[in-house]
Amino acid sequence: MAKKKNQQQCCSFCGRPADHADVLIPSAVDEGVFLCSECADSIHELLTEFRGNVAAGKGAKRPGADDSQEMKRIPKPKEICEFLDQYVIGQESAKRYLSVAVYNHYKRLQQPRGENDDVDIEKSNIVLVGPTGTGKTLLAKTIAKMLDVPFTIVDATVLTQAGYVGEDIESLLTRLLQVADYDVEKAQRGIVFIDEIDKIARKGDNPSITRDVSGEGVQQGLLKLLEGSIVNVPPQGGRKHPEQRMIPVDTKDILFICGGAFDGIERKIAQRLNTHVVGYSTDEARKRINRDNYLAYVAPQDLKSFGLIPEIIGRLPILTHLDPLDRDALRRVLTEPKNAITRQYEKLFAMDGVKLTFTPEALDTIVDKAIEYKLGARGLRAIVETVMIDAMFEIPSGKKKSFEVTGEYVLDKLRSSHYELNK
Repeated sequence: MAKKKNQQQCCSFCGRPADHADVLIPSAVDEGVFLCSECADSIHELLTEFRGNVAAGKGAKRPGADDSQEMKRIPKPKEICEFLDQYVIGQESAKRYLSVAVYNHYKRLQQPRGENDDVDIEKSNIVLVGPTGTGKTLLAKTIAKMLDVPFTIVDATVLTQAGYVGEDIESLLTRLLQVADYDVEKAQRGIVFIDEIDKIARKGDNPSITRDVSGEGVQQGLLKLLEGSIVNVPPQGGRKHPEQRMIPVDTKDILFICGGAFDGIERKIAQRLNTHVVGYSTDEARKRINRDNYLAYVAPQDLKSFGLIPEIIGRLPILTHLDPLDRDALRRVLTEPKNAITRQYEKLFAMDGVKLTFTPEALDTIVDKAIEYKLGARGLRAIVETVMIDAMFEIPSGKKKSFEVTGEYVLDKLRSSHYELNK
């Protein structure tokens, strides 16, 4: 019993478990009350600042209060979009939607909450629809990097309804707390990117036939998180149990960005666009539809047809799409972004004193193979890694000061790795 009790010890101030704290200081009055060393340091800093302000004749600053300078640090939508342009190629529509949504969200956090202000701005969660490898996760990561807020990526496929094997819905917030170093106030201003949101779509039209524990059941559980409520979060994730100490987290100021490939939703969109309507203008309207990119016409009713429940669609008011990457976009992905794949390898080789160069023919060959294998932007990294593995093994031990990757070299390495068969 003593061992079990020791495992459950955590800070009574912030909820930090014992294995995440340097020291837990026990209370001299109550046997079950502890204070972690991190909270003790924070209290010491606050007291020092308070005493310094009092000595200087200033008022004490309220912990967590926003100052006027914080508002200036939030970039305008155009600045957010320009920052995204440095890392993400194309996807202009998605960038504009994200830039405006994020700007409005953080502007909303700084609205004065006076007694006479009866307008309460609601948050705008976002859902991104696009094929795999088009940049959904990269967009969210880049925005979090710019704003310097806690950011975490969680996978919806591991979530199940309460009481079943898998992870509880609240475990999404456990990871955000861990990223924020268990600073609840900081975590409550963060961003959660829920990936693979399409994998929790309703499995059948009639939910009463069988219990849908990883589909509609998870969607029902997500409702309270997306809209905003105080949720009791287990500090270490996993399943809840009655004796576990919970950390209350208010989700009303957490921005949720959901992303999914929604494979097959194009058929739902096409079916809706080609529905016959009485009138003479439908044929002309149908001729203007770009049949190569049905995702550009995605609408909330298509998500409902795919299997998302109306309640969750209503809590994701901003819906935008990502276009499939064409050949020109993939070619730019290889070289233009700040963290472009070729730049990463050039830096790796430069650390060994070797100048690496890719010929235009090599880049074209890599892009052609990514399109042929239908791997998207993620496939570019896989192909380059396969091509460069031998060079990365041999060159650090040799005396070469330069290395050039040609189109023929790319084909030769793909053949030797069985990516490309000899013809």
